[in-house]
Amino acid sequence: MDETALQSALSNPQNLGEMPDADAVGTVGSPDCGDMVRMWLKYREKDGKKVIDKASFQSFGCQTAIAVASLATELIRGKTKEEALSLSAEELSAPLGPLPPMKIHCGQMVEGALKAALESETATAEATSVTLPDSTGTLVDSLNAAGKTAGKIKIVLH
Repeated sequence: MDETALQSALSNPQNLGEMPDADAVGTVGSPDCGDMVRMWLKYREKDGKKVIDKASFQSFGCQTAIAVASLATELIRGKTKEEALSLSAEELSAPLGPLPPMKIHCGQMVEGALKAALESETATAEATSVTLPDSTGTLVDSLNAAGKTAGKIKIVLH
């Protein structure tokens, strides 16, 4: 893993935070273990195609998940749903170089959150009266709903 790229992504994470006007939201992880990634997507029309205009994220977990999510939100901009769905965890984390075996799950969580967001957009478009359970609130809300607290960890969201 490229430690310089990791530190760069961590020192200035891109697109961190909620997106209230998002068209799609996806969450992966478990409040029980504390590793979670939530991704928001906003679309626009470009050349007759619906493409991802912007994406944002929140993450609780290791630094690698934060870095991969930050990089992924930039990588998917301008891609169609189909193009974004085809991206693997390895492709999303590629700017960091190969991840060590114990960090591979970080890329997989980001891939999962992206795919969940892309699928939630489809589900909500097909059945607008259905509210998906993970599509509202923040990750802090998810942790609180599971009975978790931040304990001695101070959570700061920008």
